[in-house]
Amino acid sequence: MSDALPCAGCDCRDGAGASAHAIVAALADDDLDRAIELGLLAVEACPACNPACSAHLLAAREARRTALAARERYRARNARLQRRAAERAAQRATPAPAAASVDTDAAPRPALPPAAAAALARAKAKAAGPAKP
Repeated sequence: MSDALPCAGCDCRDGAGASAHAIVAALADDDLDRAIELGLLAVEACPACNPACSAHLLAAREARRTALAARERYRARNARLQRRAAERAAQRATPAPAAASVDTDAAPRPALPPAAAAALARAKAKAAGPAKP
């Protein structure tokens, strides 16, 4: 055993795991910010620590990675919703293209299709009675 500070989780004194021991100490103090500054997201467990201590360290690392990924997904979702809302607002603000292209000088469109107009004319003629010579 060396003169390294002991691990707060299992009292291991292996110098090779000093960074992991410092992170375990920060987690024991419930100081997540310090643990992250010490490298929680990239740390590997100390090979000399007992399995329970190593499992605690790795579980804390994975929990933080999961939380950061969830935060990123939440931010991406909010950005996507804001973008869609802005697109909808822009569509509502612009006039419809059909209304903007109305030509006032063009001939008026017939109200009925040609076949329907011809059928209506025949019906009106028939209703008016026989034509006088």
